[in-house]
Amino acid sequence: MPTNTDSNELAMPHFPEPSAELQRAEKLILGIPDYPAPGIIFRDIMPLLADGPAFKATVDALIAPFLGTFDVIAGLEARGFLLASAAAYSTGAGLLPIRKAGKLPRPAASVGYELEYGVAEVEAHNDLPAGTRVLLIDDVLATGGTLEAARELVELLGYTVAGTAVLFEINGLGGRAAVADPNLHTVFSSGE
Repeated sequence: MPTNTDSNELAMPHFPEPSAELQRAEKLILGIPDYPAPGIIFRDIMPLLADGPAFKATVDALIAPFLGTFDVIAGLEARGFLLASAAAYSTGAGLLPIRKAGKLPRPAASVGYELEYGVAEVEAHNDLPAGTRVLLIDDVLATGGTLEAARELVELLGYTVAGTAVLFEINGLGGRAAVADPNLHTVFSSGE
């Protein structure tokens, strides 16, 4: 697999040029300014989800680098559920929902993490055998706090993180460094 030759850069896998369908899919992600707060650009993926061919191309691109390396796909609440469910279905893998605290009916493992203005928790049930290989999927990578907590949770449950796939990365917010996963794969990115 070709990698960057500059020793100051992380070695990044080389992926083929995106398909026309994937390029079209990217245009379906809308940037909504000042939502949910001033200065934030919300990434609305609903038009992409509504377009069958674009949605399929996106899910295929999310999982392509990891095919054959995972047993289960973990989706992070809430929009990560949509992507992870489609990916799990298309590969025949199981689905591990990673929920916000207090949403699961049975006792669950949880990991806390810091937000800009407080703290939060993610939780999941321990329904899988130890050593299960889990691919983490979420919709947006910004600061990386939620994904890093999900990674810790998967490891706390005794599973192995096979990789991390994200639909859209917002560059410049430190998310990639916070997640610290050499197998982090994003389909789309923006400097905003």
